[in-house]
Amino acid sequence: MMPAMIHPMIPHWYKVKRLLKETKDTFTLDLHPAQTNGFTFAPGQFNMVYLYGMGEIPLSISGHPAQPGILTHTIRTVGTVTKAMKRLRSGDIIGVRGPFGSAWPVNDASGMDVVIVAGGIGLAPLRPAVYHLLANRERYGRIVLLYGTRTPDDILFRQELALWRGRFDVDVHLTVDRAPIGWRGNVGVVTTLIAKSPFDPMSAIAMICGPEIMIPPEQIYMSMERNMKCGIGVCGHCQYGPMFICKDGPVFQLTKIKELLTRREV
Repeated sequence: MMPAMIHPMIPHWYKVKRLLKETKDTFTLDLHPAQTNGFTFAPGQFNMVYLYGMGEIPLSISGHPAQPGILTHTIRTVGTVTKAMKRLRSGDIIGVRGPFGSAWPVNDASGMDVVIVAGGIGLAPLRPAVYHLLANRERYGRIVLLYGTRTPDDILFRQELALWRGRFDVDVHLTVDRAPIGWRGNVGVVTTLIAKSPFDPMSAIAMICGPEIMIPPEQIYMSMERNMKCGIGVCGHCQYGPMFICKDGPVFQLTKIKELLTRREV
């Protein structure tokens, strides 16, 4: 168990165990705690990750919640800090504050069908939920994973997706926006996969990092990751109407934020 933090702004130090290239602009960092025996978190939570001399960024946790010995983040290279993180090597030190934020409703989904909709890197914050659902498979009805990317080259976690697609107790459907010659899978946005998905919309919970799908809004949960800076709601960068994404989210029930989604400049 991770001990109580002395202060939420003070990072704990982790050693890089492995850096794995996922796509041309995305990589996965596996970290080992240098000061503790492990790290516990709920699927959907995030950390503030600090690289000395470069800065700090919010990153959703993409590893297995039942494996506290390894902390995993999947990162897209989009700025100065992430570009520097891509150059990390085994044994390098990195700072971590967290975990912060709300979680996917994996306990509330017990006895229901679960539909997971992910676009591109949106699969990363949803992967811990998939791990939890499959590790507790008997608690749920149908499990459906709908995943879309821009091209086949942008698909994350290829080996795991192949394993999941090979299971008889989960339905996995992939699609791409643009397909090269030789692609034999689905082509189109991720919402085009809904018609192929065997679930009961009246007794299902949807977990989304990407497009919304049309089932009862009180059963849709979505991640609203954006602009998080401090992780504890003091800097104001992620204020969304009366809420702070980092403190009140990043996972929200759609009915609680639906009105805000239609307002400009919120």
